[in-house]
Amino acid sequence: MKKLILLLFLVAPFGWAISQTMTPIAKEYKCSRAVHFNGLFKGSKYIIQTPLLNDYDVKFYFLDLNVENDTAFISGNVTIKAEAVVNQLDTFAFELLDGMPIDSIHIDDIAHSWFRENDEVFVPLDVSIEEGNLFSARIFYHGVPEIGEFFSNGVTTDYDSTWNKHVTRTQSEPFSARQWWPVKQVLTDKADSVWVFITTDTSNLAGSQGVLTNMVSLGNKHRFEWKSNYPIDYYLISFAVADYQDYSIYAHPEGLNGDSLLVQNFIYDSPSCLEYYKTGIDKTADFIELFSNLFSLYPFHNEKYGHCLVPHGGGMEHQTMTTIGSFGFGLVAHELGHMWFGDNITCATWSDIWINEGFATYTDYLAHEFLADPIYPPIWLSQVHGVALSEPDGSVYVPPEEITYNNEGRIFSTRLSYRKGALLLHMIRFELQDDDLFFQVFKDYQQQYAGKTATGIDFMNVLNETTGKDFTGFFDTWYFGEGYPIYNIEWTQEEGLFKVSSLQKGSAPDVTSFFEMHVPYKLFFEDGSDTTILFFQTANENFFSVPIGKNIDSIQIDPERWVLIKVESINGTEGVKADIPFKVFPNPVDNELSVFVNGEKGFEVSITDLAGKVVLKQKSKQPIIVLNVYSLQKGTYLINLKTEKGRYSQKFIKN
Repeated sequence: MKKLILLLFLVAPFGWAISQTMTPIAKEYKCSRAVHFNGLFKGSKYIIQTPLLNDYDVKFYFLDLNVENDTAFISGNVTIKAEAVVNQLDTFAFELLDGMPIDSIHIDDIAHSWFRENDEVFVPLDVSIEEGNLFSARIFYHGVPEIGEFFSNGVTTDYDSTWNKHVTRTQSEPFSARQWWPVKQVLTDKADSVWVFITTDTSNLAGSQGVLTNMVSLGNKHRFEWKSNYPIDYYLISFAVADYQDYSIYAHPEGLNGDSLLVQNFIYDSPSCLEYYKTGIDKTADFIELFSNLFSLYPFHNEKYGHCLVPHGGGMEHQTMTTIGSFGFGLVAHELGHMWFGDNITCATWSDIWINEGFATYTDYLAHEFLADPIYPPIWLSQVHGVALSEPDGSVYVPPEEITYNNEGRIFSTRLSYRKGALLLHMIRFELQDDDLFFQVFKDYQQQYAGKTATGIDFMNVLNETTGKDFTGFFDTWYFGEGYPIYNIEWTQEEGLFKVSSLQKGSAPDVTSFFEMHVPYKLFFEDGSDTTILFFQTANENFFSVPIGKNIDSIQIDPERWVLIKVESINGTEGVKADIPFKVFPNPVDNELSVFVNGEKGFEVSITDLAGKVVLKQKSKQPIIVLNVYSLQKGTYLINLKTEKGRYSQKFIKN
């Protein structure tokens, strides 16, 4: 049963606030009118954009389109209201793929001719527009958008076989808005406001950003009029059309002082669909309230948050109304986190995608930390560390030469942009050792860059200013550098001192050979107690010594996974020098590891991984003991023998 919440309010057609200064993307050339490219760059993998896009500042987009749920064909018109930012604007340029026919173009209600080159459209103006003056361009067009690569398909019509529903929806990140509407694809030029009107069959609902201000009956069709008065980047403008029902709930973040925030969800109008997803949807309110406390009030609180369900493996953070394929805990938290990190503040360049994806991934962790069962945060960290450490090189920052039309997978690297990016924030939190200060950084960042774009360095500057610390070296190695540190640890306990030799090397030493950082050492004592000590690594090889009054049984390096490191080996002794009194065989081993101990009446044997985690422990008085290691993952381990004479270790390999 369809249920629709309709909110009516007045929205100014567009604001006149000056947007940020735009920066050129393509190679520079200067001329008064669009110059024909010679076709050399047609289909190029490189980002080719005419500098004429930089001659105006977008104020307002108005998309008025006809869309159905079972075809990708769209028709209608787009209005772009903008301000000239050059002395004389005599050519208006925008992007739209050649495969989308243009019917007419009007500049300030006067029809103009145009020509097309390299998936760009150039409109020579009869009368130039002076700097600072506003103008309006209206483009009528139609067509079936070209199918793109990766996940950015412009407009896609899908069929959800589970719920027997057709869906037409958009996905424009990073370069595919131009596949389906006339646009200026420049990140630093956010529109001040946007309207999206969708006319469709009466069996459908159409979701989009902002507030549904009106639904107009047009016989066997109806028009949904969505309006948003917040700054928005081009790729966050969207729609989804399907046979939906409206399931709306409310969140009550503290910053609204008792008022409520609409969470509007368009779910398939199929039996059991809402029942199936309801628990996951309802969790959204808890996430909004949590993130509003941690980061600042939900940034689009004057409008709404919501979801449109689509046949998609993940989600896309379309501003105020995420397009989503399911309602799992982590996915809902991640996409909502983008409202602060990616939508309210957007990466200024695709090289700085960390501003979007690393931060949103960390919001997923924070949701687990604050709202999930305590067993899940360690699992989350273990999995994310595993992905981040799976390859030795690559930087979180995406080098500009790798930003190409056919290299979207590098921009949205799961390992680098998402997982390692999230762990950078976790390490910053660890370095600060002050959660109140850490989350104040986020609040200050939101305040300074609300509605704008930012780079990784912009965030670093806020971090430095708020904390009074200098994270320049951290960003040099962890953000711009490659890889992670690898440690080999030697330790001993002598005369009441815990002594450590810490040897560090980089996993990509030709790029980043050293990471200055704190490393936590957890000491486990023979009396069953434990303590954690922080050592600050200042060089590739450091020696540390601290007084310890208890006998140390074993140590682990960063068992709570605060820092991104790989521990290659830990070798601990108590200063007893003797021949190793035991042998292990076979080595490598598949299922059973035999340990032969020479001349000892009783002993304890344990197996640890190279990070120091104990995976098996057993006592015996027999000279031979057989250990079942079938369940251990493949890799190198240490087998440790503890006797009255001392401690001894050997490596073995599990096949």
